[in-house]
Amino acid sequence: MNLLNSMMARFVKVGTLIIIDADGVQHQHGTGEEPKSTVRLKDKKLYRKLFLNPELHAGEAYMDGSLVIEDGNIRDLLKIFALNRSGLRGHPVQKILKAWLKRIRKWHQRNPAAASRKNVQHHYDLSNEFYKLFLDENMQYSCGYWPTEDISLEKAQRLKMAHIAAKLNLKPGMRVLDIGCGWGGLSIYIAQNFDCEVVGVTLSDEQLALGQARVKAAGLEDKVSLRLQDYRHVQETFDAIVSVGMFEHVGVAHYEEYFSAIRDRLTDDGCALVHSIGRKGGPGTTGAWIRKYIFPGGYSPALSETFAEIEKSGLWVTDCEILRLHYAHTLREWDKRFQANRDKVAEMFDEAFCRMWEFYLIVSEFSFRHGKHMNFQIQLSKTVGALPLSRNYMIEAEEKLNS
Repeated sequence: MNLLNSMMARFVKVGTLIIIDADGVQHQHGTGEEPKSTVRLKDKKLYRKLFLNPELHAGEAYMDGSLVIEDGNIRDLLKIFALNRSGLRGHPVQKILKAWLKRIRKWHQRNPAAASRKNVQHHYDLSNEFYKLFLDENMQYSCGYWPTEDISLEKAQRLKMAHIAAKLNLKPGMRVLDIGCGWGGLSIYIAQNFDCEVVGVTLSDEQLALGQARVKAAGLEDKVSLRLQDYRHVQETFDAIVSVGMFEHVGVAHYEEYFSAIRDRLTDDGCALVHSIGRKGGPGTTGAWIRKYIFPGGYSPALSETFAEIEKSGLWVTDCEILRLHYAHTLREWDKRFQANRDKVAEMFDEAFCRMWEFYLIVSEFSFRHGKHMNFQIQLSKTVGALPLSRNYMIEAEEKLNS
């Protein structure tokens, strides 16, 4: 406990953390001010585990019940961690751990076709009924677009689809590829609003089944085709390509392959739009707990490493936009809906799953609200003259879609 206390004394500079050890002794760290959280450690083995790798073992201990929130809730505890994360990562032991993880990060992100499908199924094939409990009516499982905070999740997700579609410079009759199409919401939206033919590809059986049912219900079977297919195996060419919330699953070792596939599948006068979580600063690593339990093989890239790979592909970057707090607002709404349906989730799975999922949603929210995560939208083309000279066409298309 002495080692853990020494780390916590250095770590907690904002807020108050009280740890009750396995012998019932209290140890207070921080300023005595809000936010406050009191936790009980029920297993002495946690002392060493939390000292060596708090990002992994705090989440695991909360899941298995060996770390219990005595005062406050999990949001309070994670807010203290989020507000003090620089102090934690500046600890000598954590610096060594981070340096080592950076050296081996490509192994964590190896995503050949077989591994990609396994990783996708780990997260997205949980249950369509589960995702319906906290997503919006269009089943958008990515960052919404929040021009103001006082709008509904449904509106934020509709505005997100309009914001993205407007950047694709779509015209009736075009063929569009939706890489990582999820439950088909954006594919359906594009077909309905632009009279385009859309091919969506996913590696999730659950997403595909529901997506195809939604296409049929919308009467768009002649316009939208959803497939269980890896983006690397698509052979046709398209006038526009969109990829929303999928680049995070590609892995650093496969970036050149990804952008080369976009280049090869795009017509000379077409454009692509990549919407992804990114990180402020240079290349990093995925947190150990997130990598193990939520997104195996996943990674949120730095802009520097993303642009370097785009340059290798020969594509033009024709536009880039950074969305900062938009995902924080989205995740907060997801967590509210998850908490409102927590009993139903427990019936579907169990209490440990509920703890895992709320930990994931809140950690993710705070990584955008208090950390270094954001979203970027990068527009790409093969030729310099593929798009209009100004961004007016985006503005006009978006206003028309939202009128």
